[in-house]
Amino acid sequence: MAGHSKWANIKHRKARQDASRGKVWTKVIREITVAAKDGPEPSDNPRLRLALDKANAANMPKDTIKRAIQKGSGTGEMGAIEEITFEGYGPNGVAILVETMTDNRNRTVADIRHAFSKFGGNLGTDGSVGYLFNKIGVVNVSGTYDEDILMETVLDAGAEDMTLDEDGYEVITSPANLSSVTEALSANNIEAIQAEVTMRADTLVNLDDEASEKVLNIMNFMDDLDDVQEVYTNAEFSENTGAEE
Repeated sequence: MAGHSKWANIKHRKARQDASRGKVWTKVIREITVAAKDGPEPSDNPRLRLALDKANAANMPKDTIKRAIQKGSGTGEMGAIEEITFEGYGPNGVAILVETMTDNRNRTVADIRHAFSKFGGNLGTDGSVGYLFNKIGVVNVSGTYDEDILMETVLDAGAEDMTLDEDGYEVITSPANLSSVTEALSANNIEAIQAEVTMRADTLVNLDDEASEKVLNIMNFMDDLDDVQEVYTNAEFSENTGAEE
């Protein structure tokens, strides 16, 4: 899963940089608004809990969070925000999945189509690459912990697997069990530095340095579009990719 970890690390660095400029707020506000459609109480709405975690990490003001929840739950002014997933192919034929939230479908379609064509890819039809990806929950843990105790804690909470890499532990779970895993970690004074629902491909496409940089360019470009929430790929990036990010 090195390629996925590489893109995740680059994306998280970009998110921290964007947060200092307020760019990330637009995406998080949309996420809160859409999540709140399923209810305004985080205790009853796991998706909203995750969105609020992102908002707090981005130092979003409480009033801004409150307005987004009210807007989504129908207790405030409501705009029509639509979720659209785009599928296509990037350089070297890698699969790219783009999740968006938008109040203007035509604008978003045009932006995504332009992004694919600008970087030598092409927008596909529904289902063209989506079948390659699975929705999972991922929790990243760093620090010095007894591995056996950590493993027992997450498995008892419903996790499916745990692996160790240079950045720490990665815990894999179903989206439904993500909250119970993070709560179990917290209850045992184990800090989760990142918890999210993501899409991950089972089969990866290995890329050399040149191809990796081409794919990273299109991923970064799409990630910077206001309507784009998440971008996923089945690319296995080379080790040197994004070294100067």
